[in-house]
Amino acid sequence: MNLVIDPLPPHFMATLLAGISVNFAIAGMALTLGLGLGSLLALARVQGPLGRGAAAMLIGLMRAAPTFVVMFFLLNALPRGTLSGVMVVAISLVPYAAAYVADSAVDAIRQYRAGSTLACFLILPNIARAFFVLVMSSSAGAAVGVAEGIAVILRQAEKLPTLGGKLVLFAIGIACFGIPLQAGFALIRLIQRRLGRLAARNRDTASGGEGRPVDGVVPPLSGAANRG
Repeated sequence: MNLVIDPLPPHFMATLLAGISVNFAIAGMALTLGLGLGSLLALARVQGPLGRGAAAMLIGLMRAAPTFVVMFFLLNALPRGTLSGVMVVAISLVPYAAAYVADSAVDAIRQYRAGSTLACFLILPNIARAFFVLVMSSSAGAAVGVAEGIAVILRQAEKLPTLGGKLVLFAIGIACFGIPLQAGFALIRLIQRRLGRLAARNRDTASGGEGRPVDGVVPPLSGAANRG
């Protein structure tokens, strides 16, 4: 089968990169808000039983909140124009971000209280992992007209008449998203292993060689992109 490849507009790559920058901006806003809320919830979880129970229940609700449901609720509940589309998508990702941060922060606080100062820094690669997950999840903005990377690709695909052109377009999109994200995940895994080994070595030294390895990886929550 011969595939005809349609030429892409000369400005397409610049438009696509601008759209991908919107994905990163949405993820940054969601993570910033999630850090604030998640940190408060983590502190509540390590306090008395009343605060611990209330925080655990709230975290469970946020963890289960479908991103699309939150997004469309905000669009329909708020007066038109109150929030930009970018802010609506960012806020819809905050429940996932806050729940992830809270779980990671609780683990870091427990490590610190146990005397493993280095192990508590494993929260940093975990937060970086959450950021990359949020970048992928921000593609939900295409459903509400946000000019992010996936929306740019889909709009261009509608203008291409041949299958070959669309396949090339999707391959470009996969490369532009996949290469930086996979490189980021690989770097995170490397940092986690390095910090884990250092923390285990310090624990072994402090306990006379009877410490146990620390991997420091908080089990990932169900991805926000797969909820809803």
